[in-house]
Amino acid sequence: MARISRRLIASYILDWFIILAIAAVGAGFWKVTPNHRPFTLVDPSISFPYTHEKISTAVLAVVSLLFPAITIFLVAMVFVPGPSGLRWAPFGQTLRRKLWEWNTGWLGLGLSLALSFVFTQGMKNLFGKPRPDLLSRCDPDYENQADYALGGYPQVLNGLYLVSSTICRQTDKGKLNDGFSSFPSDSFAGLTYLSLYLASKFSITIPYLLPFSYSSSSASTPTFANNTNPTGPDSSSPTLPTTAPSSSTQRQHQTPLRSQSAAPPVYLLLLPLIPFCLAIYISSTRYSDFRHHGFDILFGSLMGIVLSWFSFRMYHLPIRRGGGWSWGPRSEGKAFGTLLGTGGYREVGATKRDDDVDGQKADLEWGKGPVGRECDQSQGTSGEYGNGTVVEPATSVR
Repeated sequence: MARISRRLIASYILDWFIILAIAAVGAGFWKVTPNHRPFTLVDPSISFPYTHEKISTAVLAVVSLLFPAITIFLVAMVFVPGPSGLRWAPFGQTLRRKLWEWNTGWLGLGLSLALSFVFTQGMKNLFGKPRPDLLSRCDPDYENQADYALGGYPQVLNGLYLVSSTICRQTDKGKLNDGFSSFPSDSFAGLTYLSLYLASKFSITIPYLLPFSYSSSSASTPTFANNTNPTGPDSSSPTLPTTAPSSSTQRQHQTPLRSQSAAPPVYLLLLPLIPFCLAIYISSTRYSDFRHHGFDILFGSLMGIVLSWFSFRMYHLPIRRGGGWSWGPRSEGKAFGTLLGTGGYREVGATKRDDDVDGQKADLEWGKGPVGRECDQSQGTSGEYGNGTVVEPATSVR
């Protein structure tokens, strides 16, 4: 088993430290008194009653953080590297792959939640938008509202003053300050990330075709050369042939278009739908409990979806072509950064030393054991439900 670089481990410990630091900044924003935007006492949009929340902050933390974290851990421990890999891979190599997928799964989750938390809390403090139940929290001094006026048109419409929050007689400052934290809402980041993670691990995606080449014979069905379908994270970029392969090569490596993919079982759609629908339900309670306006929820949901997608793609291959894998670790020499013009964070020509078993080439990402073995469709194969046989990539025709 190859030695694990201490420098590389230290770089990922630093990643965790930065993520926790981002979350700590968000917690600091949460404690800061937000801007109190002036309001009017005759605004119906902030005149809703103060009610008991259906989902408390503690329950929201469990659903958005602990539930995705536990699910990711279980998936990494049970389903990685897939049934085909477990039949032949040494225990040490399999365990390392499980731990790596667990680490990257939690890194993406932590990054999505930390970014969402710091952006949400920071924007709430900056905008200070009143919640729909502000007047119930405020307990304003109606009789002396002119003493707190900042603007408005009292000379035109009697009593239409724009007042400051000093008109509020609420003694609970925390309750009052929270009344100016309506924009934006936050509930989608962690659960949306979990939906993307589950869709990746179980190849839940719309059937698709990779770039294909047509047969030279007009009588044959348009087909796709399977030898240009790499799915492993360490495989090189495919090189499409510039000249047509021979007829024997076409018969061996080409498949009719309709047989190259298929829809996943419908029951698997429940896996990513459950956390996403749970996020929708949480957002609906924020609206029905009069904690957020509709626009606050729409904007916060969109922001959470974007941040969760960004965090997922930072650590995981595309759902369609990634075979359910996360990106591999950085190269030791680029563990803490890379210089301008030196490419990405993997050394050019780097190979996976830990994927050599008894001198035979093995590739967990491809779903293959030692050379000559083929496997059924599972995590680490083509990432779709077409032809489940893994075909060794052939040298492209130049």
